[in-house]
Amino acid sequence: MSTPTPQLISPVQQPHLPPPGQGPVLLAVLPNSGPTSGGNTVTLVGLGLAGTTTVLFGGTPATIIGQDLVGLTVTVLPPAHAAGAVQVTATNAVGTTNPVTYVYVVGTPPLPPTATVIVPVSGPTAGGTPFTILGTNLQGGTVTFGGTPATVLGTDPSGAVLFGLTPAGPPGGGNVPVVVTTPAGTATVPGGFTYLPPAPVVTVPVTPASATAGSTFSLSGTNLYGATVLFGGTPATGVTVNGTGTAVTGTVPPGTVGSTVTVTVQTAGGTANAGTFTYL
Repeated sequence: MSTPTPQLISPVQQPHLPPPGQGPVLLAVLPNSGPTSGGNTVTLVGLGLAGTTTVLFGGTPATIIGQDLVGLTVTVLPPAHAAGAVQVTATNAVGTTNPVTYVYVVGTPPLPPTATVIVPVSGPTAGGTPFTILGTNLQGGTVTFGGTPATVLGTDPSGAVLFGLTPAGPPGGGNVPVVVTTPAGTATVPGGFTYLPPAPVVTVPVTPASATAGSTFSLSGTNLYGATVLFGGTPATGVTVNGTGTAVTGTVPPGTVGSTVTVTVQTAGGTANAGTFTYL
């Protein structure tokens, strides 16, 4: 069944809100048909849809998975329903829209998703990075990054593009698998996603500041996961980092008695100065 084309509205009409005194208006449902199993991605287009709390397909609530801030679109996953036409309405604090027809059709089982690429391929461990996954049959998909659910903002009507926001990643960064799951199956994005750790910060420099080679040292800071400690360019041995990435201990490497060297900390996130050390 063909997809209706919404009426074009001139920008000067400011289509973000319905006319004064009028509730939300539903202009179109795209696509206007889908499988009886539901779960496909459908976009409601209208005016004054901001803050939509309920979308009904033939009286049965749909799952709202996204909506823009200006009230033009709401993205939903329709519920399952018997074949035939139903009326779709959206409700927010202002009121309920006019109904628009949506047709449930009996068809072949949905195809499993494929995922070919994610853009970007890396981002900060704090999460919140907007991402796009390209593939096929991504409608209704959920996404996990290393097993942690991402925020899915929606997909295009064809199911070829999925948009979302990354969740927070491992504190020390690293590569994690990205998996898309739909009612028809799962797909893993090749290459996954790499979390970039923040730069290390040293708040308490190397202690003691002078000692013999082979002595135990410590230093403190933040973002010290996976740290390598260099004494004038010579790596320390036995370096360990606590579970919160805030404390490092290790053994002073060999050096020239009487010399003073700069101590640096290196992680995947960068390099930090950790003071100076004098060999006794």
